[in-house]
Amino acid sequence: MKPKDIEKLIGEVVEIIYEDKSGKITQRRIEVHGHKAGLLRTTCFTSGGPRVFRVERILAWRRDKVSHAG
Repeated sequence: MKPKDIEKLIGEVVEIIYEDKSGKITQRRIEVHGHKAGLLRTTCFTSGGPRVFRVERILAWRRDKVSHAG
């Protein structure tokens, strides 16, 4: 994920495939709020709350069929 791609996603809902530090791979639906220093601030609809994801651990992403959380 490139920084310019992330900027375009702020305020949108996306689905990601994410690998955590232990190597577990999960699919998550998130709303992107911002990014800084390789960290993505989000609301994760999968876990039900705010989350921060490391951009380098996002294996794949796509815009959700719904353009925003509302």
